[in-house]
Amino acid sequence: MNQTDNRKETLEYNKLQKRLRRNMGNAIIDYNMIEEGDVVMACISGGKDSFAMLDILLNLQKAAPIKFDVVAVNLDQKQPGFPEHILPEYFQSLNIPYYIVDKDTYSVVKEKVEEGKTTCGLCSRLRRGTLYSFAETIGATKIALGHHLDDIVETLFLNMFHGSRLKAMPPKLRSDDGRNVVIRPLAYCREKDLIKYAEHKQFPIIPCNLCGSQENLQRQSIKAMLIDWDKKTPGRVDAIFKSIQNISPSQLADKNLFDFVNLPLDREGERAEYAFTEATVSSTNIDESMFIDVTNV
Repeated sequence: MNQTDNRKETLEYNKLQKRLRRNMGNAIIDYNMIEEGDVVMACISGGKDSFAMLDILLNLQKAAPIKFDVVAVNLDQKQPGFPEHILPEYFQSLNIPYYIVDKDTYSVVKEKVEEGKTTCGLCSRLRRGTLYSFAETIGATKIALGHHLDDIVETLFLNMFHGSRLKAMPPKLRSDDGRNVVIRPLAYCREKDLIKYAEHKQFPIIPCNLCGSQENLQRQSIKAMLIDWDKKTPGRVDAIFKSIQNISPSQLADKNLFDFVNLPLDREGERAEYAFTEATVSSTNIDESMFIDVTNV
């Protein structure tokens, strides 16, 4: 690689780094994810997303106008062949506090899930329950997960197509019992940027071998659909994400979110700008067959 190529690569990386930091910073501000004195438990699985989240979060911590602590936590699920030394060595190289939580969820999942069925659902529930409990144990006030914008949009379509629900992953969530708050600092970050960032940073990626070569086929199908959309119409995935930030309950059909049953007429006050005027309603543009003769009713 010549000097010109080196300069170009450095320039591209600097733009990428700034974009990811800006996106994470904006998400944190928009949803008030981190506050003064917070203890943020960064959940690190060993995948590219959680590594990137921790790296960017630590960089933002140095420049943030507030003080907060970051604690790295990995849940060792006792998967056969899991390289237990990698994450402790990585955390030590960063000189940050960390915990490795030993919890044999692998055996539970293999026992409960039939051969050939997807393990992702049960695995995630067991993992979430363990992390929630551990957050309380160490006094963490926020639990940071590495889900990004693409994950959120994929989940939206998964729930629509396979659950008949208009539901995704919120950037910030309080657990049902109110005891924990989950944040997703990468909510504004695209996966394609995180892939490039991980390649440049050379994170010690650990693949999930719980299900071997098994893939969540429904999610993979939706991911392929979104990638194709993004290629044909750049910006479409970003637009879909923005749509879940700009919801109009009266334009949907959920009776629990909007009172469609009780919609009385209200003709007090001035008409709206789009209302008909005498000029727009004339004998030349009205089809009289559209009206019912009420004189004989």
